[in-house]
Amino acid sequence: MEFLQQNVMWVAVAVISGGMLRCNLIRGGAGGAGVSPLQATLMINREDAIVVDVREPHEYAAGHVPNARHIPMGQVDKRLGELDRFKDKPVIVVCQSGNRSSSTCNALTKRGFEKVYNLSGGISAWEQAGMPVTKK
Repeated sequence: MEFLQQNVMWVAVAVISGGMLRCNLIRGGAGGAGVSPLQATLMINREDAIVVDVREPHEYAAGHVPNARHIPMGQVDKRLGELDRFKDKPVIVVCQSGNRSSSTCNALTKRGFEKVYNLSGGISAWEQAGMPVTKK
């Protein structure tokens, strides 16, 4: 008890940061679980994960994850059915920075996909990690 009284400021910081972490856990899958480029690579190689790039056509043409399926954000609602056959596989959604892809992750989750992941940092993080990109 004496420790708490002498370190009230540190205790408050710990309680607040713990609360913030708990809120993130409760919100959980909103936007899909974030995966790093390394984790994504392991999922692609070991679990045959599907990569869906939701960037605009000119962004995709400038370079994308090899074998990524391109479904621009504006077409996601119309084209989501193209992915139904992959419901049993992990799906990694990619955009430029990781922000736009979260809404696609939500749409996939609502459609019954259970293994939906958002590439943290998007294609920018992918390239910074030295992972391959292609323009094909």
